[in-house]
Amino acid sequence: MVGAMRSQIGIVGAGPAGLFLAHLLHRAGIASVILETRSRAAVESTIRAGMLGDWVVRLMRDMGLAERLEREAHFHDGVTLQVGETRQHLDLAGLTGGKQVTIYAQHEVLKDLIAARLADGGEMHFEAHVTSLDGIEADRAAIHFTQAGVAHRLDCDFIVAADGFHGPGRLAIPAEARSEYHKDYPFAWLGILCHAPRSWPELIYARHEDGFALLTTRSDSIQRLYIQCDPGDPIEAWPDARIWDTLQCRLATPGWSLTEGAIFQRSIIPLRSFVCETMRHGRLFLAGDAAHIVPPTGAKGLNLAVADVRILARAFERFYAHADTTGFETYAATALGRIWKGERFSWWMTTMLHRDPSETAFEHRIHAAELAYVMNSTAAQAALAENYLGLPFAD
Repeated sequence: MVGAMRSQIGIVGAGPAGLFLAHLLHRAGIASVILETRSRAAVESTIRAGMLGDWVVRLMRDMGLAERLEREAHFHDGVTLQVGETRQHLDLAGLTGGKQVTIYAQHEVLKDLIAARLADGGEMHFEAHVTSLDGIEADRAAIHFTQAGVAHRLDCDFIVAADGFHGPGRLAIPAEARSEYHKDYPFAWLGILCHAPRSWPELIYARHEDGFALLTTRSDSIQRLYIQCDPGDPIEAWPDARIWDTLQCRLATPGWSLTEGAIFQRSIIPLRSFVCETMRHGRLFLAGDAAHIVPPTGAKGLNLAVADVRILARAFERFYAHADTTGFETYAATALGRIWKGERFSWWMTTMLHRDPSETAFEHRIHAAELAYVMNSTAAQAALAENYLGLPFAD
């Protein structure tokens, strides 16, 4: 084994949670090392949803990480809801005192955070495969990993597992000590990227008798679109012609047509809700997708991950500045208060906008009535706007 490395905080995962945490700790003078199983190229090219909450954008600006975002992101004052062929603009900015919808793909955020991390001299190890976590119930913790076939050990005061649902972090907590909640949805999203000009100035969330559709954007010439599909569908079942026919049908409205283009990326994404309420076990902390997953309908995944580490970074600051462990003891409860609200909102948006193949005729009518209420009630739209753009923090 190569000689052991040492850091105050060992972070497993170079996704939004791990990278934002590393930057927050750096600003507080706390050392951290990031271990990521994928290559840098893979991290920076994996396509994920891209709606940033208003407070996340402000955080990036405050941290000096928003230079490219300011140039390349798309800022909208609202979103459009569509039922059948009827559309309605929701003025989210007007309902929230000027907060905007910011479209900036997650992998672009990660590019910015990685570049800034390396420019700061922060330590990161890509293609580092974690084999075990030791000492999480002892006085010192350690992360064992291999890189290029060589075994390494990172000794640290604490470990933060920001390594996603399938990572080793959550599984290092004994099963009998974990409290978990799951929901799998009976539908999935087929997402595409295509070369085409924008067809609409903002996002469209459409509920159609045949299923959900979402129109969003990546740039003036690249568009991101989604359609509800069966989670068991092979991607080969969706050739270009079928994709465009389905999108044209579900997004149709009089006097308007969707501009098509060359599809250069497609994937089928299962939808699930998941929460692990055990977010701390000894010297191990969970953050981001390691602790919770939401269906993408509510645009909460990245935003909840950043909220976790905002809370956790302050707990580490209090510990290293004042030997105060209060933040560790309250981390899970504080984070979960926000997580469950995000889970509720994401579940609500998902069930309201999708056609569940197992729903009864009564449930179908209820979802349609709920959507009609949102489209015609300022109070309901204000609640949607507050949740969609990001609930405020207490401090």
